[in-house]
Amino acid sequence: MPKVGMEPLRRKALIDATISAIGERGSLDVTMSEIAGRAGVSSALAHHYFGAKDELLFATMRHILAELTIDMRRALQCAKSPRERVSAVVAVNFSDIQFQAETIAAWLAFYVEAQKSSALRRLLKIYARRLHSNLMSGLTGILPRAEADRAAEATAAMIDGLYIRRALKDGVPNAATAIALVEDYLETKLGERQKQ
Repeated sequence: MPKVGMEPLRRKALIDATISAIGERGSLDVTMSEIAGRAGVSSALAHHYFGAKDELLFATMRHILAELTIDMRRALQCAKSPRERVSAVVAVNFSDIQFQAETIAAWLAFYVEAQKSSALRRLLKIYARRLHSNLMSGLTGILPRAEADRAAEATAAMIDGLYIRRALKDGVPNAATAIALVEDYLETKLGERQKQ
């Protein structure tokens, strides 16, 4: 009989192993057995906790989104102005926790798989809505709503695009460069508005 409190630890170990396996492979083409081995549990136990591999992949994507949400809330609480809110959103997306090579590869793999999986597509839509909403929470304090909406859409596209570009490059992702590119766009956009 498993010890009390072991289930959350094992579930988390399986999710971490999933991210690691996807990151190494660069695709969702990993087996439950491989993931279980990385987590140090039996394949049967992995199936017991998550059922099929699709359920484990869904749980992994939910975990990544939950971690992003926690980090985002923390950063937004510290922001003291609308502009700081926008920068906080950008910085969190490229933080050390979020912009790790394995996590980037997992995001890319999930984007590809979402073309076939309605459950993953639904999670990615939630992510996109939250990102847009978080950007709008700062941009509407700086720009008229229609302009803020366009700037939020462009900023979100840059964030997602930089993830894809970094996933396809060799070597360690450079978060500072990614942040600088997005901030340059924002400064240009916001500077144009101030000149009008």
